[in-house]
Amino acid sequence: MAVGQKRKRPASDPAPTAAKPASKITKTITNTIIANSHLKDLKEEKEKEKLEHTAEQQQLLDLIASSPTSTPFDKRVLSLLCQIPRGRVSTYSILSARLGSSPRAVGGALRRNPFAPRVPCHRVVAAGGGLGGFKGAWPRDGVGITLDEKKKLLRGEGVRFDAKGRVLGTPWGEFV
Repeated sequence: MAVGQKRKRPASDPAPTAAKPASKITKTITNTIIANSHLKDLKEEKEKEKLEHTAEQQQLLDLIASSPTSTPFDKRVLSLLCQIPRGRVSTYSILSARLGSSPRAVGGALRRNPFAPRVPCHRVVAAGGGLGGFKGAWPRDGVGITLDEKKKLLRGEGVRFDAKGRVLGTPWGEFV
């Protein structure tokens, strides 16, 4: 063999391996697995919550469908309400656009909601984030639910408000 030439390795000879990079890779993989081991539990927990939410949502939809006092439009509005996630709000205008009606008609259907707060009409606010009216007759002489009670329900679900009492964040509109 001439000087400066490398000997060709026969095909049967294994390629040399560098022990240090392999051990670094193994360490990195092991550390990543350990660091992310909680993700499996988190994923399982989320799936369980989703199944529970779906079962609860189906119960509410069945309840709405069997309501003898609700009009077909009211039932459509109330069914749509069940899609708004806990801790989120939507607006009268988003619901009305989805239903092909007016915000006032949606407000009327929410006012007649016989299943509040289980069917969450409190999760619907005005376009500017204001609370708007709420459940049944306007509050007078102990009838109806006040805006303070609506705010309390929303705060209990994790909704935040600015100093003027308007809801913070983007309204939810991802209806199916």
